Amino acid sequence: MSPTKPLTITGYSTALFSTWYFVDELACLFDCGDGMSAGLLQKARKIRHVFLSHADRDHLAGLLQFNQLNARPELSIHYPRHCGSFPALAAFSGKFDPQVSGTKWLPLDPGDEVQLRADLVVRAVANRHIETVPSHSKSLSYFVEEVSRKLKPEYRGKPGKEIAALRSQKGERAITDEHRRIKLAFSGDTPIETDGRYDDAEVLIHESTFLSSDEIAADDPCLIRHSALDQVMEMASNSRIGTLILGHFSTRYHDHQILEAIDRLRERYKIEFPIKVILPGQVGRDVLANEALSLNP
Repeated sequence: MSPTKPLTITGYSTALFSTWYFVDELACLFDCGDGMSAGLLQKARKIRHVFLSHADRDHLAGLLQFNQLNARPELSIHYPRHCGSFPALAAFSGKFDPQVSGTKWLPLDPGDEVQLRADLVVRAVANRHIETVPSHSKSLSYFVEEVSRKLKPEYRGKPGKEIAALRSQKGERAITDEHRRIKLAFSGDTPIETDGRYDDAEVLIHESTFLSSDEIAADDPCLIRHSALDQVMEMASNSRIGTLILGHFSTRYHDHQILEAIDRLRERYKIEFPIKVILPGQVGRDVLANEALSLNP
């Protein structure tokens, strides 16, 4: 994977308490847990799109404060369509803070895309954190994808004038194929997925609530809706990702337990890509460039 300019990511993610990640260059916020506005201060005013993964309070409790401070017509809040909590929260927010009426609350289904710019979209992907009927989705992951078009093999090498004539005659889509590159994948709360969805992502932000899959009881529906660090590390080792950001650790663990477990698993799975860690109770600033958050091989 060829390197590109690193994104500027600020984030906080502690299981049960709060999760949020802000990406400066994209003007996007992924989840909006308690303390987000205090963590970003004036930087929060740069946010144009909020992508909410699900309706657990630790992922949305910061919305009222953020919206009250930053409501404006260009602000859009995106959420899983079948989560009734979000329309209820939007209605309450509008009554409690009438000045926020310009904010757009927009439901998303799996597969829906939000255009950030001509070459960049955010795609909603269903995950398994919240069980629901097959036609509904109450929990989403989000993929920031760079979209480009390249000439189909049969047209490559032809003279420019001939390509221009074909483009005029047939149209751009007829002579090109779409190519996508995952710049950032945000898992939200979810069990791991081994279907290749994260393959070749430049950055993967993934939850790791527990350190070991042995702690996840198969008969406890609350526990199996999350991931364990050993599962995430094995999955990531097979996904050809650029950088892994780990967060959402339970406060039952001390920092040294988390770091030691990551080191041990990195060696077990022969992981060579950079790993960044958001420890419980800590805000990670400029995560990709911050060496204090790094666990490199």
